[in-house]
Parts: sequence; C-alpha cells; structure tokens
Amino acid sequence: MAEQLTNEFTVNRPIEEAWPILTHIERIAPCLPGAELQEIEGDTFRGVVKVKLGAISTQFKGEAHFKERDDEQHRAVISASGRDTGGRGNAAAEITAQAESLSPTSARVLVTTDLHITGKIAQFGRGIMGDVSAKLMNQFAANLNEMLDADNLAPANGSAASDTADTAAGGATAAAPAAPSAETTVRKIEGPAAEPIDLMEVGGSSILKRAVPLVVALVLIAFLLRRRRS
Repeated sequence: MAEQLTNEFTVNRPIEEAWPILTHIERIAPCLPGAELQEIEGDTFRGVVKVKLGAISTQFKGEAHFKERDDEQHRAVISASGRDTGGRGNAAAEITAQAESLSPTSARVLVTTDLHITGKIAQFGRGIMGDVSAKLMNQFAANLNEMLDADNLAPANGSAASDTADTAAGGATAAAPAAPSAETTVRKIEGPAAEPIDLMEVGGSSILKRAVPLVVALVLIAFLLRRRRS
C-alpha cells in the first residue's frame, strides 16, 4: 500500500532557532509518541517505534538518514525504513520537511510523507493512516513546544539552558550528516523507554469503523455454524 500524507505544525520559536532544533534528531526523537532512538552511526539513526492495539503490542525496528538538507532554505528530506519485529510487514518512507517563518516568534513546518507499507499491517488502509498521522503530528508538536518552554524556564546556568543555547547557535552544524571516516563508531543512546502508541486512543473511531465489518462477518459465520449444527 502506498500513500502520501501531508501534515503541518507550528513551533513557538523564530525560524532561525526552530530549524536547528528540528534537524537535531537526537533531541526531538523523544517528542514523537512511541519513538525510541537507540543508536547513531555516522549520519544514520536507528531505533524503534512501539505500537499497541488493545492487548496486542508490536514494534517497528528501523533506521533513518538525511537524504537532503538545505539549511538556508529550511528544507530537509529524510529517508526511513523499518520492519515489524513480529514479521507482520515492512514500512518505508521519504519525509520532506519545509519550514517557513510564521511570525518573529514562530515557524510553520509542512511535512509530506510518501509512505509504503507491505504485509498484514497494510490492512489498516488509507483512512486510518491519515487520521493517525495527523493526531501523532499534533502530539509531536505539543511535546516539542512543551520541551522548548521547559528549556526557557530552566536556570541560566543549568544544563538544559546551556543545551538550548548550544543548539540554537550551532545546532545545524551538530546535526549535519557526519563526514565519512575509516572508523565510524556506533554511539548508543541511553534514555527512558518509550511508551507504545495506543492506536485505539489515537485513532479510535477510524479503527472501530474498520473493525465493524469484521465483527459483523464473524457474527454471521457463528450464526450460520450454529444453524448447521442444529
């Protein structure tokens, strides 16, 4: 299944400050629901995205890297791929982010995702993917702005405030793809485990609509079987 998803969100920072933060994958990864960055090797980022639907839990293990990045035009393209560790399918995406100044204190980011899904997970269909991605993007934006607000409230000599200043001043350089080297090391990321995305909570109505035909079919089958046995 192939689908193009378009979302946008607002960052409560001028674009000159917002862009280095948005391209600092290690820093913004915890803001994305269900995402857990585990290691960085050169310009490749690896991790998992955890998902649950009722009592069923699964996770996608994958990697991403900057395919293109233009800091002057505030545009970046990220290529990502992953597989369900339970063997139920694979996903690949090309994500294009374009930021623009909205006001002296805010920036708007348009995100276009070309998504390709194969296997059993593709059965969720187009409608659900769109609904869920929109809600996840809204949650990401809320988490990101909350993180930035917390940085502003941190003491001036605190590590969070220092990290914010370093990111704003040199984030583009820090987040830029690493130059190839003969000995690329893998850096493990130590952080709290991510909570799974609850699909029933995020896209409940859409998922329930898709589930209704299945439930009706099961009821009809059960009814027919009972009639045959009687």
